[in-house]
Amino acid sequence: MEQGRLFLAIVLSFLVFVAWEFLFVEKQDVQSPVPLEKVLESTIAEELKEDVIGAAEKLTEDSLERVATPGRFFNSLIINTPLYSARISEKGAAIVSFILKDYREAIDEGSPNKELISENNKTGTALLGFTNKALLKMSDAVFTTNFSGQTLEVRNNSKSISFFWQSVEGVLVEKRFSFDPETYKVKMDVILTNTASRPFEENLTVSLVNSGPEGARRFSFEGPIVFVDNKLDEIKVKDLDEKNTISGNIEWAGLTEQYFMSTIIPEGPSASTIRLNHNIDDNLVEVKYIQAGKTLLPGAKQQFEYTIFMGPKQVSVLKSIGSNLEKAINFGFFDIIAQPCLWLMNAIHDRLIPNYGIAIILLTILFKIIFWPLGTKSYKSMAEMKRLQPLMADIRQKHKDDKKKMNEEIMGLYKTYKVNPMSGCLPMVVQIPVFFAFYRMLYGSIELRHAPFLWWINDLSAPDRLFTFNFTIPMMTPPSGIPVLTIIMGATMFLQQKLSPPPGDPTQAKLMMMMPLIFTFIFINFPAGLVLYWLVNNVLSISQQYYITQKTV
Repeated sequence: MEQGRLFLAIVLSFLVFVAWEFLFVEKQDVQSPVPLEKVLESTIAEELKEDVIGAAEKLTEDSLERVATPGRFFNSLIINTPLYSARISEKGAAIVSFILKDYREAIDEGSPNKELISENNKTGTALLGFTNKALLKMSDAVFTTNFSGQTLEVRNNSKSISFFWQSVEGVLVEKRFSFDPETYKVKMDVILTNTASRPFEENLTVSLVNSGPEGARRFSFEGPIVFVDNKLDEIKVKDLDEKNTISGNIEWAGLTEQYFMSTIIPEGPSASTIRLNHNIDDNLVEVKYIQAGKTLLPGAKQQFEYTIFMGPKQVSVLKSIGSNLEKAINFGFFDIIAQPCLWLMNAIHDRLIPNYGIAIILLTILFKIIFWPLGTKSYKSMAEMKRLQPLMADIRQKHKDDKKKMNEEIMGLYKTYKVNPMSGCLPMVVQIPVFFAFYRMLYGSIELRHAPFLWWINDLSAPDRLFTFNFTIPMMTPPSGIPVLTIIMGATMFLQQKLSPPPGDPTQAKLMMMMPLIFTFIFINFPAGLVLYWLVNNVLSISQQYYITQKTV
């Protein structure tokens, strides 16, 4: 009897165990989430107050678990501020359009405003994800907003808007955007709330996506940039196969083009990781910021704070954002010269004459004053060299068959008259770093983009063209036209060449006479601002050279 009872107890215990496994344990893998209304009331309502409480009445579990289906049309919300107009899609709560109101695509009248998100980018930017893809449907998530209208006007005060999506695993994702009418930065908070009965542990990712550079630029970097360990790292798209992961103390990361950029700035720099990807087929570059998370216990929430900047690469604008964002303006090897040049040019424009062409002229005059002593020494040497030309011609004729003797006689002539033939090249050598620094500064400064000067020169960042032709000219950047400023610059170089003493070697003399033509050909496609600088510099040099030559004679 006792053995029968023991056997019955064992059988009943086994049945209870099997029933427990069948009815309860397997269901924990896909647990139904807590209703959104309770989550909002308990964890988020006091932060969003009336907005989210009102939204809770309209949101249902079906809407929160929505995922994208093929062929579906996605709604978007428009945000209007004095500086830009943005669109946020319900698919991923991604920014799918960001139009700058103070900048146009081209100089042409009627040209549309500048769109920072390429039409090739079908997903948008500021995308969320997880490194281990714990939320399987996150990439196709369709969010619901707490805003009932179609357009959010941000005029006098900052305004916020939230997007919600809840996974079948029980994780509520809130993406909250805050817009300021006076700045290009957009504050983005990501709030994760665990409504399930089991812990959730993942690394959150935020991605910026946009088109990569169409072609290589020699003097302006375009592509992914990261400010890590207090220094700027520019990664060429062609190198992404070898350098696609960057770790360290990351202050910000993003994508840059010649005049505009988009970046993600985490709240407080920390040791983190950036992953870079390049979709070659669509030429899309992704900068993914990986945010280390912590274990999220049931009923708990975690908030991540970021700033998204999408706007012009202007020093004053970037400095107002903070986080060393102005370091994105980098002029390479000549940065130490180009940065003061940019500051001086802006100071002249803002405080004296609001014309960047005039600012370039005044800055060129300032450089000439600084280098005046070197120029004086050089032109004196050139004048003395010119006086020695008849004597040098006699020596060359006398020793034309003995090169060694001829060179010895010429060097003796230099020593007798105390002339240094190399001193005439000194101003040119000194000006080369300034020239390249000025070129990098003028080429990459958004201040000169579509900045007019006088008459036909309406864009100092583009080559000057008087009239436009309906046909293309070989080696000339479109539009085709008459490069008047460049031709005048070439004429001044020819005049300056005439004032200088010819080299002793006939072949070298012919080559030097061709230099004005070569420079004119090269400068045809240079920005009008740089041609203006070189033209004014030539005119000042000719004046100084003529003055010193007459004084020496």
